[in-house]
Amino acid sequence: MSLFSSLKSMFSTDTTPAAPSVMESEEYRGFTITPAPMPDGSQFRVNGTINKEQQSHAFIRADVLATKDECAQEMLRKARLMIDQVGDSLFK
Repeated sequence: MSLFSSLKSMFSTDTTPAAPSVMESEEYRGFTITPAPMPDGSQFRVNGTINKEQQSHAFIRADVLATKDECAQEMLRKARLMIDQVGDSLFK
């Protein structure tokens, strides 16, 4: 590897975000919650969608968890809470 290549690799960053893993959806009070944990380094960021009829809400949070399954469960918990608190106002 040349000196230039070494320097370039030290200072370049890959800004392409990793694709989320879409997991099994859950129905909750007429809404469909679909977790999609997003890789973030060695952890997973809470991410997914909440849908009802033709409306959709992208759901992403700052929380990161160690495993994909833990992350999906946390997304489901937070989405249920949001639905309980705001209901259909989620889409306004």
